Amino acid sequence: MILVLVIAAALWGVGHLMGTPHKARWLMIGLLYVAVLAVQIALPTGHPLRVATGESPAFWLILGGFAALIWAYRQGLGRLRARVAQTEAEAAPAHQTGPFSDAELNRYARHIVLREVGGIGQKALKEARVLVVGAGGLGAPVLQYLAAAGVGTIGVIDDDIVENANLQRQVIHRDADIDVPKVFSAQAAMEAQNPFVTVRPYHRRLTAEIAGDLMADYDLVIDGTDNFDTRYLVNETAVARGIPLISGALTQWEGQLSVFDPAHGAPCYRCVFPEAPAAHLAPNCAEAGVIGPLPGVVGTMMAVEAIKLITGAGTPLRGEMVIYDALYGESRKITLKRRDACATCGHVPG
Repeated sequence: MILVLVIAAALWGVGHLMGTPHKARWLMIGLLYVAVLAVQIALPTGHPLRVATGESPAFWLILGGFAALIWAYRQGLGRLRARVAQTEAEAAPAHQTGPFSDAELNRYARHIVLREVGGIGQKALKEARVLVVGAGGLGAPVLQYLAAAGVGTIGVIDDDIVENANLQRQVIHRDADIDVPKVFSAQAAMEAQNPFVTVRPYHRRLTAEIAGDLMADYDLVIDGTDNFDTRYLVNETAVARGIPLISGALTQWEGQLSVFDPAHGAPCYRCVFPEAPAAHLAPNCAEAGVIGPLPGVVGTMMAVEAIKLITGAGTPLRGEMVIYDALYGESRKITLKRRDACATCGHVPG
């Protein structure tokens, strides 16, 4: 039995070092379990291989039963969370429509006088529904500027709470918000800044069980997370829903952003990053560090791209990526292309 556990740990560890997705690693463990069970059933009692793997199939059958119960529980819990998220979205107040009040006209006057935005563009902002994934470093400035710009409905999903270490860069949160869920802290700040917008907070982790139903209620998604599993999930769901995705990333002094929109001929996130890099090659901010204002610079650029997409102003970063180096004050733009063999968007015409 110890031999089996060692092999399972080795499979998981090698998969982790290679950046293999969790599902693939669990599949390898499952195949190992099936092989061990087959050995226990097929080989005679006393066979060395059977002795080395536990000697009796009863233990493995019981273990498999427990695993099946846990899997069924997680599936049921995921479906329940999906229904709760859908219920919350349906129960949330509808975004305000109709003519602008005098206070709104005065508030958005600098937008309305812009030829590229005007009254039509500001009306589009008011009617827009944007989902922001993550209320941390990138999510904070995105949420602040979307609310200030008058985006009518802003959803924000994050399962984290405000910590003291966040406040060096996540400026939407305050010292008094420590230990408060980030989505509620952000909601309070956004509503205090602009009472004319509707904020929908979802204090939970984005999972495959709820992603589809959640994004169905939005026409643009912005990803400010710092892990590849969530980035790939957001990308896959956005492609399936045919909505554009604005994605950004940070490390130390450098940030990047792009608009991934296969429905309009642009690549998706997986076209550019087909596989997640090894953990040591892409450390998060807690491990590598990040200069405080950098998330504000990149997050604000992401908010600008959102406003351009909603209003039709200018040229969004479809098929292009901006890379900003704060240490040397340099920016560069690179061209991105779709991959016909992309597992996520290869079937999407564009």
